[in-house]
Amino acid sequence: MPFAPLSHCRALACGAFLAAAAFAQAPAVDIPAPSPASTLKQRVGLTDIEIVYARPGVKGRKIFGGLEPFGSIWRVGANNATTISFSTAVNFGGKDVPAGKYALFALLGREEWTVILSSANQQWGSYRYDPKDDVARVAAPVVNLGSTIVETFVIDVNHIRDDSAVLNLVWESTLVSVPLKFDVVTKVQAQIEAVMASSAEKKPYVPAAMFYYEHKLDLKKAAQWMDLGIAAQAENFRFPFVYRKALILSAAGDKAGARAAAEASLAGARKAQGSLKDEYVRLNEALLASLQ
Repeated sequence: MPFAPLSHCRALACGAFLAAAAFAQAPAVDIPAPSPASTLKQRVGLTDIEIVYARPGVKGRKIFGGLEPFGSIWRVGANNATTISFSTAVNFGGKDVPAGKYALFALLGREEWTVILSSANQQWGSYRYDPKDDVARVAAPVVNLGSTIVETFVIDVNHIRDDSAVLNLVWESTLVSVPLKFDVVTKVQAQIEAVMASSAEKKPYVPAAMFYYEHKLDLKKAAQWMDLGIAAQAENFRFPFVYRKALILSAAGDKAGARAAAEASLAGARKAQGSLKDEYVRLNEALLASLQ
């Protein structure tokens, strides 16, 4: 085979070099992701929850029973497997789970999903899912939203209380929920009792009283702490706290005491100036009506 002229070889080499240079210098193109990334951060009581996932869209497709077949393991999102982190231990759908970061998967069914927390929290999709990595598996019923179509997959944390919340997975016309529970009362009650027994000059009388009220703990203590909190307020600004004492007494079954406190708070609210006046007039009147 005859050799190409040197000049021709140089031309070919030069062309290859120029092509490579042009490719290397091509401007970057920022193309939107088909399933954009999302991070949800939510504090529940004393626990920080973080969920990192990608959000696919319906885009005219049949999702469950179609794109995602029943009987298959789904990554609960798109791209990388979805991860969920808890800063404290959690009861996940009835299963106790230590604090940590987990991959979130679901075994899809028509009437029920098995929602899974896996220790293998760094993987693409669910292709390498292995049951041996499961930390918790919980059954969660499928709720059909009827004609409602949720176009973009969403995970949210809702129904938030000090010690509980609900994890919702919503896409197309499907809603699946997993209850979350946290041991808040034991921790906070121990802290409150320790502070109240200490020689601290300032004590959290009002928030401690309301915590005991909201969690149905020792309401006698709660009323006593609220009295101390009320005494620390300026006289013309005691009515919001007196209303809270009325709530505590009502919960304790002391209707006469609750009525007296609500009437005193109502009188103070009517004399007040500013934005709290109308609110506490309304709140006290509603409370008094409920105590009839």
